[in-house]
Amino acid sequence: MTTATIFETMDYGLAPESAAEARAWLQERGGIAGHFINGKWGPLRDDFASSNPATGEKLAGVTKGTAEEVASAVKAARKAQPAWGRDAHKRARVLYAIARLMQKHSRLLATMESLDNGKPIRESRDIDIPLAIRHFYYHAGLAQLLPVEMPGHSALGVCGQIIPWNFPLLMLAWKIAPALAAGNTVVLKPAEYTSLSAMVFAEICQEAGVPAGVVNIVTGDGETGAALVDAEVDKIAFTGSTSVGRRIREQTAGSGKSLTLELGGKSPYIVFDDADIDSAIEGLVDAIWFNQGQVCCAGSRLLVQENIADDFHRRLKARMAKLRVGDPLDKSIDVGAIVDPVQHDTITRLVDASDGEIHKAPVAMPETGCFYPPTLITGLHTASPLMQEEIFGPVLVSTTFRTPAEAVEVANNTRYGLAATLWTENVNLALDIAPKLVAGVVWVNATNLFDAAAPFGGVRESGFGREGGWEGLSAYLKSDTKPIACKPLSPPKAPETPEAGDLDRTAKMYIGGKQARPDGGYSQAHYSRKGALLGHTGLGNRKDIRNAVEAARAAAKWGVSSGHLRAQILYYLAENLSARAEEFATRIADSLGTSAGKATGEVDQAISTLFTAAAWADKYDGTAKGVPLRGVALAMKEPVGIIGMLAPDDSPLLAPTTLLAGALAMGNRVVLAPSQAAPLVMTDFYQLLDTSDVPGGVVNIVTGNHADLAPTLASHMEIDALWAFTPHADMAELEKASAGNLKRSWTTAGARAGMPDWTSPDLRPVLEAATETKTVWIPYGE
Repeated sequence: MTTATIFETMDYGLAPESAAEARAWLQERGGIAGHFINGKWGPLRDDFASSNPATGEKLAGVTKGTAEEVASAVKAARKAQPAWGRDAHKRARVLYAIARLMQKHSRLLATMESLDNGKPIRESRDIDIPLAIRHFYYHAGLAQLLPVEMPGHSALGVCGQIIPWNFPLLMLAWKIAPALAAGNTVVLKPAEYTSLSAMVFAEICQEAGVPAGVVNIVTGDGETGAALVDAEVDKIAFTGSTSVGRRIREQTAGSGKSLTLELGGKSPYIVFDDADIDSAIEGLVDAIWFNQGQVCCAGSRLLVQENIADDFHRRLKARMAKLRVGDPLDKSIDVGAIVDPVQHDTITRLVDASDGEIHKAPVAMPETGCFYPPTLITGLHTASPLMQEEIFGPVLVSTTFRTPAEAVEVANNTRYGLAATLWTENVNLALDIAPKLVAGVVWVNATNLFDAAAPFGGVRESGFGREGGWEGLSAYLKSDTKPIACKPLSPPKAPETPEAGDLDRTAKMYIGGKQARPDGGYSQAHYSRKGALLGHTGLGNRKDIRNAVEAARAAAKWGVSSGHLRAQILYYLAENLSARAEEFATRIADSLGTSAGKATGEVDQAISTLFTAAAWADKYDGTAKGVPLRGVALAMKEPVGIIGMLAPDDSPLLAPTTLLAGALAMGNRVVLAPSQAAPLVMTDFYQLLDTSDVPGGVVNIVTGNHADLAPTLASHMEIDALWAFTPHADMAELEKASAGNLKRSWTTAGARAGMPDWTSPDLRPVLEAATETKTVWIPYGE
C-alpha cells in the first residue's frame, strides 16, 4: 500500500514490529523455555512446543516440570525465605530494581508477549507491560511501608503461584510483586501455552539482584500445576478457569494452605437509554474484543435498554465492520489471534450451538493462523447457555431490559461475580445501580480499568481474595498472634436417676425470628455437672438448615441497612445481655461446670465485644484509591452475604457472640450451629434477639450434632461463607464440600491452625472475614 493510496482510502497501512530481537533472544538460550530454580537455569528439555498462534510456527520447546523438579524449587524457596523476609527496605530496593529493568527491556517483553500469546502488539506495549511495571513500583512502596503500616504480621512463607495464558507477564506481576513485598518466596508456574515472557523475567531477576531461591519458575502443563498444588507450600494463588479453581479448592482442603482464586466471569455490560451511545460502543469494543475476548472480566454479556436496542445494535455492527483482524505484530491491528487451536475449537463449538441470531463482522480474515472474527449474538433469553457460560473469545451475547430494576436482576442472574460495566449520563442512576451489582469490580462509563493500587477480584464462583492495594498484600501475610487449639468438651452424662425440674423446658430452633421445632422430631437432654436436668435442645438436620437459609435469604435488606442502624441494634443487644448477665453466667457455669467467676467474665467480655462491633459498624470504611487517572476508584466494604457458622465447645457465649457481632455489624446474615457441648446458652440468647430489634432471619440458630449439620452448611449453594471452629467435624471434608459454590472458608485448618483469641479486643480479623471489597471506578470530566 502506497502513501497516496492510504490518503485516498484512509485505510491503515502496515506497521509491523520486528520479531528479530525476540527470536534471537530465544535462540541464544537454546530455543527452550525451562526451569529457573535457585537462581540458575535447570535442564532444558523439548517436551512440548510453544507456538505462535498467528502462524502456527514453533517458537520454542518447553520443559515439562516433574513433581521432583517442583519439590526442588520449593526446597530452594524454603531455604531462601527467612533471610528474604527479614529486611523490608532491601525488598523494596530489589522490587524497584525489577521495575526499572522491566522498563529497560519493555520492547523485548512486549514483542515476546505478542509472539507467544497472539495479542496485538499495541495492547502488549501500551497496556500489559506498563501495568506490570506499575505493580513492581507500587509494591516496592508497600514493602517499604509494611513494618509501620501492618505491625504484628509476617510473611506466609513459600507461595505456589499458577497463572493463565491470557496475560502472561501481567498475571506474573500481579502474583509475584505482592508476594515478594510481603517477604515470601515464590514458585511460579506459567501457562503451558505462554511461558516465554516468564523466561525474560527470570533473567531480569538475576540482573536486579534477587537472591537465589526467592523467585523460582517451573514450566509445564496441568500436571506440573497439580504437583505444585500438592507441594509443601504455604499458599496457592491461582488465576484461571472456575472448573480448575474448584479442583484446587478440593485438592487443598484441610491442608492449612492459604488460598486465593481469581476465576472466570460472565460480566454484564449495561447500557441505559440516556447513555452516550457512541462512547458506550467504543467501551464495548474494549470490553469484549480487547485481547480477542480472552479476558476473565470481559464485558461479554450486553444488556441494552429495550427502547434503544435496535439503534445500538445497528451502530455496533457498523463499528464491528471496521475492526482489523490480523498479524498481532502489526501495530494497526485491533484483534489478534486466539491463543491455541484447542481454544479456537471451543469458541467455534459454543457459537455453532447457539440458538440466537449470529452476526460475524464482515472483516478480512487471515488465511492461516488461529483467528476468529468479532461476533455478536442477539435474540437470547437470560437462561440461554451462552448467556450463562464463559466463552472466552471475541463473542458478545446480547439481551434487553426495560427498567433499571430489571437490569440489575438480569445482570445478577449468573453464578459468576467478577466485574460489571454500566453506561449512563445520570450520575444518580449510576451510583444507585453500582452497589446493587453482584461483582467485585464495577466500571462506570468506562471498562477494563486496572491499577496496582485498586483491588481486583470476584465473588460467587469468580473466586475469592483480592489482587492489588493493601487488600492484595494482606493475602500474603499472616498474623503473629498465636491461635488457640480447638478442643472438644465432654458434656455431663445423664445420671442414673436424673433430677427433674418443676417444669419441662425444651429449647427450640430459632429460624426467621421465630421458634421452630426440629424437623426430625428428636431432642437431647442436657445436664449440669451435679446431675440436674437443664433442658432439652432439638437435634437439627439438613431440612432445618434449609429452612434457616431460606429465612436468611429473605432478610437480605439487612445487608443494605445503614451502619448506624446496625450499631444501634448491637448496642441494644449488649444492653439486654447486660440486664440478664447473672442469668447467662449461671447458665454457662451449669452447662460447663466452670467457676462462677469465669462464667461472669465470659459474659462481661461478650458485652464488651458487642460494644466493639457496634462501634465498628459505621467505621470499618472503604478507601478512595490513588489511581493514575482523572477519576476515583472506591474500594468499598460489602457484606459477604449468608455465613454458616459452627461454634466451638468452649466459650459457649463469647465465641458465637464474637462471630455473630462481627458478621452482623458488617451486614451479613447468619445460620449458627452453637456449641455442641452447651447449646442452651445460645438458645437463651435468641430471647435477647427477640427483644433487641434484630430483624427476623438475620440470625438463625440450629442446634444439634455438628457432624450432622456441618456438611450441609458447607455444601449449601446459597451459603456464601463457612466459619467452622468446631472439633466435631472434619475440616478437610468441609473445605472440600465448600468448593461446590466456592464459598469463602475460615476454619481451624487455616494458615495457622486453631481459633482466634475470643478475648482479644481487636475485632478486625472477624470484620475482615465478614466483608469483601468491591472496587467501583468512576472517571470524571468531559
